Amino acid sequence: MAQSKLSTTTRPVEVQPVDLPKIPRKRPRRPLLTVLLGVGVLAAGVYTYQWWHYASTHIVTDDAYVTGHIHPINARISGTVTKVLVNDNQVVSQGTVLVKLEPYDYEVALQQAQAALEAAQQQASVAQANINVNVTNAQGQTTQAQGNIDAAIASVSTSQAAVIQAQAGVSAAKAQQAQVEANLVKAELDYKRYDSLARDGAVPRQQYDSAKATYDALVAQRNAAREQVQQAQAGTAQALKNLETAQAKLAATRGGLQLAKATDKQTEVNRRQYKAAIASVDQAKAQLKNAQLQLSYTDIKAPTAGKVGNKTVEEGQRVQPGQTLMAVVQQQPWIVANFKETQLERMHKGQNVEIKIDSFKRHTFRGKIDSLSPASGAEFALLPSDNATGNFTKIVQRVPVKIVFDSNSIKGYESRISPGMSVVLSVEVP
Repeated sequence: MAQSKLSTTTRPVEVQPVDLPKIPRKRPRRPLLTVLLGVGVLAAGVYTYQWWHYASTHIVTDDAYVTGHIHPINARISGTVTKVLVNDNQVVSQGTVLVKLEPYDYEVALQQAQAALEAAQQQASVAQANINVNVTNAQGQTTQAQGNIDAAIASVSTSQAAVIQAQAGVSAAKAQQAQVEANLVKAELDYKRYDSLARDGAVPRQQYDSAKATYDALVAQRNAAREQVQQAQAGTAQALKNLETAQAKLAATRGGLQLAKATDKQTEVNRRQYKAAIASVDQAKAQLKNAQLQLSYTDIKAPTAGKVGNKTVEEGQRVQPGQTLMAVVQQQPWIVANFKETQLERMHKGQNVEIKIDSFKRHTFRGKIDSLSPASGAEFALLPSDNATGNFTKIVQRVPVKIVFDSNSIKGYESRISPGMSVVLSVEVP
């Protein structure tokens, strides 16, 4: 452009080239790049080492979830719901009344059981009183009958002795009569001879009178002896009669003793009746206790402290035994992690665990391994696999491991951690 302007106004001027000073070109700073690359390689190496060291000392799984004690609240009796005293997600204490059922039918059953118990107790009391009365009567009758028997035995002995004595008297009287009869025969002969001689004047009258007096005396003795024999025989008959009477009385008194023993048998029957009455009392007590339990079941209480969930019951609803009304979730969660069987070699109880719950990603929880399952999860499945089918494909099995939270780590989150939450675990192994 400058040359074109000169050509129109002036003559062209030859311009001499001017040598300008040379500016040196900037070379790239290779040492800085090398340093940066070195730092990057070093950082990558450190990261790789740290990753390798962490991977070699930690076992990680995301097949884990939070679980806990979930207590189903079931009705134990049938009835109509009158009150529901809790709401969904409400925290309750152990023994808190959750639901009330209509109690009237069970109160009536309780009153009937109480009345039956009182009746059974009265029957037992009557049976006990009968036992006491019969025992007293039996003892009195036995004592009296035994006394009568002793007296009758003594009377029989006395009568037997009297019979023996009377029979001895009869023998003695007969012996005396026989002697008198013999003497009388001689005296009669002497008397007749002296009477004949006295008539003829052969003997003195005095001898005749003496013989006659002797004869008359022996006749009197004979009559007396006969009377004694009769009296002795009459005494023997009376003694025998008395003996029969005493024996009859002894038999009667023995019958009284048998009657007393029969009273003892009745006492034994009364004792058995009393035992049956006591059994009825025990049965009535059991029925009363059952009625009390049935009435207590109208108040459905929380078996443990926790949070209410899955509430399906409403007032006025008719419930049946075994029907689930709600659940109480105990606020003591733990974790079940399913580790591969190839990861269990270095795992054991008590190892530290780092816990990440998906719901609380900014907070890291701590825990420890509590126990390892005695079998793989497949073994506890409803339909466990059967590898003896001919088409076998080896699959790495997973074994459930129970992990408990550290109490300080979970502090403040007890009510927020719920069963079913997903978890990522890292177990520190040697």
